[in-house]
Amino acid sequence: MMTSPYEKYRQSSVQTATPAQLLIMLYDGAIRFARTAMDGINKQDYEKSNLNLGKAQNIVKELMITLDQTYEVSKGLYALYEYINYLLVEANVHKSHEKVEEAIGYLTELRETWLQASKIAANQPEITHG
Repeated sequence: MMTSPYEKYRQSSVQTATPAQLLIMLYDGAIRFARTAMDGINKQDYEKSNLNLGKAQNIVKELMITLDQTYEVSKGLYALYEYINYLLVEANVHKSHEKVEEAIGYLTELRETWLQASKIAANQPEITHG
């Protein structure tokens, strides 16, 4: 199977990404799929909307599964991811672009929050134990 240069680049960028960069990539993917699904809903292309809402849901489920539950903040994030997943399911069932828009809003806010947090963390001096 021949792999395109773009696919090789994408695979390489995922393999060399930091955990924060991977998280941002997941949000980017979920947002992109949700927007594509909204386009499908608006054009009454329900196969397109169903496929892409499913992809966005899979990413949200991955975000839920990978949460470290030892942190208190994880409980709140889990509940928010659960609600975003609910919005995506409802959008699919009712072909509601409003529900997709609401989900995209939350995903975008979370992405921006994590992006800012990763920038702050990158500028912190490393703590060494000695």
